[in-house]
Amino acid sequence: MKALTYQDINIVYEDNHVLVVVKPQNLGVCPDETGDANLLDLLKQYIKETYMKTGEVFLGLVHRLDRPTGGVMVFAKTSKAAARLAESIKAGEFEKRYLAVTIGVPREKHAVLKHALMKDPAKNMVYSVPLATEGGKLAVLEYRTLADVRNYALLDIRLVTGRSHQARVQLQTIGTPIFGDRRYAGEKTPAGYNLALWAVELRFPHPTTREILTFRVYPPTDEVPWKAFDIPRLLSLIK
Repeated sequence: MKALTYQDINIVYEDNHVLVVVKPQNLGVCPDETGDANLLDLLKQYIKETYMKTGEVFLGLVHRLDRPTGGVMVFAKTSKAAARLAESIKAGEFEKRYLAVTIGVPREKHAVLKHALMKDPAKNMVYSVPLATEGGKLAVLEYRTLADVRNYALLDIRLVTGRSHQARVQLQTIGTPIFGDRRYAGEKTPAGYNLALWAVELRFPHPTTREILTFRVYPPTDEVPWKAFDIPRLLSLIK
């Protein structure tokens, strides 16, 4: 498989303060112990070469996506922008929406899920535990079923909290794991497919102008299982 370069990254929007891109699936967002290529370093290289920067390039990572998850992300090009975006996240002004295809159709068409989650760092696994469990962190997720085809459902998801592997674990807990999630769905999902979880929309106030910016990026609609659903039409029907 060809190594990614910054030329492979789809840049959605850029100004002097923010950089909005589409994160490819199976690419980490920042350096880790694997030493693999990562989105943050690729974008720093893009800035360095495009604007002929010398020395260390600043690029602020203000939110994350799991390695197997693709979709829209924003990075801060200045420390001031990074601080203000972080403040917006704390103030609840940062809205993130996801699409997921689940194996099985949730019993309720629209629901708010509340679970306590606990991570095992050694296994890099997250588990749902009783709400009163010491060390468990509350995870809240709201979903709507947009459509279902045979035994699969397309969900519109809003994460109220931002826990590691949150959507994957919470949906698995209610019996409808995400298609392609070998970690949490196990043998319920066929091998060889990408995780069907996608950051489809990002809305936030610009760090300097405070204008509300909205970016929507569709998942790969020609790939399984996304191609089973008319995603542009279904998203056009909701606010």
